[in-house]
Amino acid sequence: MSDHPLSRGLRRRGFLTAALGVGAGAALTGCTSNAPVNSEQGGGGANAAAAPAGDNAEPGTPVTIGFSAPAADHGWIAAIANNAQAQAEQYPDVTFEPVNPTNDITQQIAAVQTLINRQVDALVILPNDGSQLTSVGLQAMDAGIPVINLDRIFDSPLAYRTWIGGDNYGMGVSAGHYVGRRLQEAGVANPVIGEIAGIDNLPLTQQRSQGFTDALATYGFSVGPRQAADFTAAGGQRVAANLLQAAPQLDALWNHDDDQGIGVLAAINQAGRDEFFMVGGAGSANAMREIQADTSVLKATVTYSPSMASSAVSLARLVAQGRGMSDLAEREVPASITLASATITKDNVESYLPLGFES
Repeated sequence: MSDHPLSRGLRRRGFLTAALGVGAGAALTGCTSNAPVNSEQGGGGANAAAAPAGDNAEPGTPVTIGFSAPAADHGWIAAIANNAQAQAEQYPDVTFEPVNPTNDITQQIAAVQTLINRQVDALVILPNDGSQLTSVGLQAMDAGIPVINLDRIFDSPLAYRTWIGGDNYGMGVSAGHYVGRRLQEAGVANPVIGEIAGIDNLPLTQQRSQGFTDALATYGFSVGPRQAADFTAAGGQRVAANLLQAAPQLDALWNHDDDQGIGVLAAINQAGRDEFFMVGGAGSANAMREIQADTSVLKATVTYSPSMASSAVSLARLVAQGRGMSDLAEREVPASITLASATITKDNVESYLPLGFES
């Protein structure tokens, strides 16, 4: 998962920027066209900006899309690669060329350079580290190959054509509002609200925590015991056990990551604690099934969906073919797309399960 660029990337770009929630490519295959507006609609006013009907799913110019991502050592990362591959297979006009996933920066740079040398039509890159792979993004763009920068943002906007990723601050806001509303409706005064974060020195963790704190403050609540884990099930179990031992009473708990949450739930069950409710993070399928069963403290999760990889492939295809996005009046694919963080509960979990990833 990544450093959310909302405070940096959007500020630095001097051209079209959009903040849209896009699902697993569905929003990119709807009705749009780059044909001129019918002259019968008139030459000015609202009708002049309307996007006429069309279908981006219709086959276009054949294109080759290169893809590079880290090694699948986490359920979310594995889903990124799987979603990208599955989306590419939906298009008869797309040849998909993934390179071997790796957590080695030097190897990822070399792999992307191989794709550049093959002169692919577009690149989708989820970098291990946005800063360290900025140079290879610049190489691709300088070679005339548009780059869709997925999630972890490059340092320079010159290194990518479009960025698409999740909203880390928004995850915290969504979790905070769910916790705040539920406690407020229950009439709980001075609640004890715990937080199990990810890796604390990562900007994404800091942004999630800040969003959570800010949202809770609107209800007059604050974060109580807080500890950071490491985005793994083992780390989640260890940290949760420590937090539960230090906090004999909790009213609510937010865990930043559903992969990590496997261990968190195990620690909660081992401690025999059920006086509080818990919110997860990212939207794994196993967390959604737990919410659907409604047999544990886990009552909700806030999304950071790997469906962004599906959308990144759709965006790369449209950019390479010179087409725009569905239902937008603009003729160009936006420069930046931030996915919304949805709150999944028992009431709506069925509709989100198809987008869940296996931890």
